[in-house]
Amino acid sequence: MADLLDRWRAAARGAGAKPGAGSTRAGEQLLARWREPHRHYHTVAHLTAVLDVVDRHAALADRADLVRLAAWCHDAVYDPRAAGDANERDSATLAASVLAGLGVPAPALAEVRRLVLLTAGHAVAPGDQDGALLCDADLAVLGAAPAAYDRYAAAVRQEYAHVPEPAFRAGRAAVLTGLLALPALFRLPPLASRWEQPARANLRRELATLTEPPVGAG
Repeated sequence: MADLLDRWRAAARGAGAKPGAGSTRAGEQLLARWREPHRHYHTVAHLTAVLDVVDRHAALADRADLVRLAAWCHDAVYDPRAAGDANERDSATLAASVLAGLGVPAPALAEVRRLVLLTAGHAVAPGDQDGALLCDADLAVLGAAPAAYDRYAAAVRQEYAHVPEPAFRAGRAAVLTGLLALPALFRLPPLASRWEQPARANLRRELATLTEPPVGAG
């Protein structure tokens, strides 16, 4: 994980963290969260995938290092049993605490917190380049090839193994319906042109399976 920690330290420096403020330790603590055993999709692999998208399209951001820090923190708190946007709110609070401890200036800290909160609903205002990049990167899996998307959906189901099948189907269907209702899943043109249509096809395909009677029903 040395490469990931290097990326964390570089982003923290770019955001104004003070030298020697413990950024390595903070990065290690965040990685420990991403490695929690109850995670199956929201893992270090997801963090890495989000960071990779941000890095590839960093030129589209106003402050790419703040987007990177928000990526590190956006699912740092992840409890599948939490209600509503509690995970995002708690992750934003954690981000503020961690970055304050590193000496990141208050305006940058507030922006990272704002970006993390955006991942609750992925609704981004026009002109918000940093919010668009983070949310597009977070949703990139939706535009994956069908087999990769199916692995993502199966991993999400594992994270919600405690939820009975009928309740999971209803809840997951509501999430997918909400995503399909967004005017656009992806905002940045280079990403939208590549992923928008495949993502909508994947979402509609999964939604159809959720609204079908379970095998053996009836």
